[in-house]
Amino acid sequence: MTKTVFIASAEPYSGKSLVTLGLVNMLLSKAQKVGYFKPVVNAATADKRDAHIDTVLRYFQLPTAYEDTFAYTGAQVLQLMESERQGEMIDTIIRRYKQLEDEHDFIVVEGTDFVGQGTAFEFDLNVTIAKNLGVPVLLVVSGEGKTTAQIISSTLTALRGFEAREVPVLTVVANKVGPEQVADVQQLLRAQLPAETGLSVIPEDKALLNPTMREIHEAVGGKLLFGEELLSSQVDNFVTGAMNVPNFLNYLKPNVVIVTPGDRGDIVICAVQANMSASYPKVAGVVLTAGWQPEEPILRLLRGLQGVMPILAVETGTFETSARLAAVKSRISADNPKKVQLAIQTFERYVDVPALDRQLAAYQSEGITPHMFQYRLLQWARQQRRHIVLPEGNDDRILKAAALLLQQDVVDLTILGNPAEIAASAKRLGLNLPLGHLRVIDPVHSEYYEDYVQTFYELRKAKGVNEDMARDLLRDVSYFGSMMVYKGHADGMVSGAVHTTQHTIRPALQFIKTKPGISLVSSVFFMCLPDRVAVFGDCAVNPNPTAEQLAEIAISSAESAQRFGVAPRVAMLSYSSGTSGEGAEVDKVRRATELVRQLRPDLPVEGPIQYDAAVDPLVGQQKLPGSAVAGQASVLIFPDLNTGNNTYKAVQRETGALAIGPVLQGLNKPVNDLSRGCTVDDVFNTVVITAIQSQQG
Repeated sequence: MTKTVFIASAEPYSGKSLVTLGLVNMLLSKAQKVGYFKPVVNAATADKRDAHIDTVLRYFQLPTAYEDTFAYTGAQVLQLMESERQGEMIDTIIRRYKQLEDEHDFIVVEGTDFVGQGTAFEFDLNVTIAKNLGVPVLLVVSGEGKTTAQIISSTLTALRGFEAREVPVLTVVANKVGPEQVADVQQLLRAQLPAETGLSVIPEDKALLNPTMREIHEAVGGKLLFGEELLSSQVDNFVTGAMNVPNFLNYLKPNVVIVTPGDRGDIVICAVQANMSASYPKVAGVVLTAGWQPEEPILRLLRGLQGVMPILAVETGTFETSARLAAVKSRISADNPKKVQLAIQTFERYVDVPALDRQLAAYQSEGITPHMFQYRLLQWARQQRRHIVLPEGNDDRILKAAALLLQQDVVDLTILGNPAEIAASAKRLGLNLPLGHLRVIDPVHSEYYEDYVQTFYELRKAKGVNEDMARDLLRDVSYFGSMMVYKGHADGMVSGAVHTTQHTIRPALQFIKTKPGISLVSSVFFMCLPDRVAVFGDCAVNPNPTAEQLAEIAISSAESAQRFGVAPRVAMLSYSSGTSGEGAEVDKVRRATELVRQLRPDLPVEGPIQYDAAVDPLVGQQKLPGSAVAGQASVLIFPDLNTGNNTYKAVQRETGALAIGPVLQGLNKPVNDLSRGCTVDDVFNTVVITAIQSQQG
């Protein structure tokens, strides 16, 4: 079951606050702890409270602190986008969201409001946030002022925007639809929406749309002369007081606001009297224009009366003031509990609550984005602190990554190398390497050295190794680091920034060895593509695996994917799909696929299949209709090292993807290899993955 739903719109004033209030109310009847999160707020500054957050927290008395309910203001987001720091923004939003998720049974996330600066990119921002949080969407579309055709068009356009990024939309709510349009909108949308997508159509309700006098005061400003205690009065009508009193009285309607020049004392007194009279409808307020106020005798008269409705004095003229009043949009606030209750009742009346409840209960997220993947990695690594050895202390990238790992309190580290040289390099690079969770060891002068030499000699003497050879080999940092892992003095090793893959792996194969039932060591790359994480194997170790080895690589890769939160759907890649191709290489892949199905019938696997058919839903359906893997593969197994290594590098360079790995699989204890062209981020991520591997045994 999902713990979260994202309420999104594609336009301002869609009425998504009604949906939020209704949904929170619904969830509070089912869960003890319901949280609310609005990643980006409209407030100009972080210390000015967002009106809708305030309403949700106050009305439902949620115990969440206001500052925990959002990540950024709209202005802050614009600055981050302009300085190309979107990744930082998403990471922060994920972190703030996860803090709430850990403390609550369910989270309602609400998208941006599309008011103020930067509305042009807000739809894409909402899609991006929902995608990275890995949560389904409840899409709200406004029908206010639209024809039926426009409602249908805007709904389908917004829906396609989410579908294009593979963000699931559970339910569409068409809100503020003209009562005469409801049946047509319901019928036409139901015919064009996917069968699994829910639909609710909410008719326009003046009682929800119209503002209060407080909202009018906030919108037009001016000086409040009377009636502060009645600012919560709702406004349903407007009239201009520009005629004589008898004619003016004929235009009064319930909950009316009268707009009149400030020197029309006769209209003001008439309005007050009409409001007190049982023969005329209620007057919500008076707005005095042109910078004038009634003369003192009239003000004195009003001061002596009880219950005078709100009277505002503004500087603008009558025409401009009327135009501004017509543009005022109402927001549901905690100061108007009747409107909040009406919103909740409207939600319960027009939204199929049981069906929505079933959708939430049935939803399971399968995809994972790079930002969420990296967030999860750090959280998993911190759950059980591990000790990782880095043999290549003479490389600046290793030292920089070590500083980041220690700064973020992820792992304990041992760095191999000359302590004086490492200290000098750290000083030159301006790095802080805190000693609390760090050891720097020179292998030859280590207290472990003699013990390691003897251990290696005993393990390898049957292979012709004598003590002198063992002594020489244990001077090598790769051998010394691997022996630390073997002896339990470290939980894992990461090397390869300077050394070759073979140099890194050889010691592990000699004495750490493979797990029971595993015949070969293989590797995967976690390819962090723009909006998903895919697993590529084997792109680093086995040049030309047999069908049996390829099947083993596929199973190990699927298990690695599962271990790191990627739901495995395995594609066995070849130059043809299905039964269309012939030849030794295709036959090898076909045989490997059959073996995977025999050994692991629980794994969804397809092969042989071409890369495009594996990852593109349209191509996948064309070439292999009905396949559970085609078009949505998450684990891609290459037939040989030549294909795999070139493909991962091509994808990495052409898409800007982050490639984490190679991550070795099959060893008794984790030893991982870096590319000699690795970055500091590569080192950081590989250490984190190695720590998690060591937790899992």
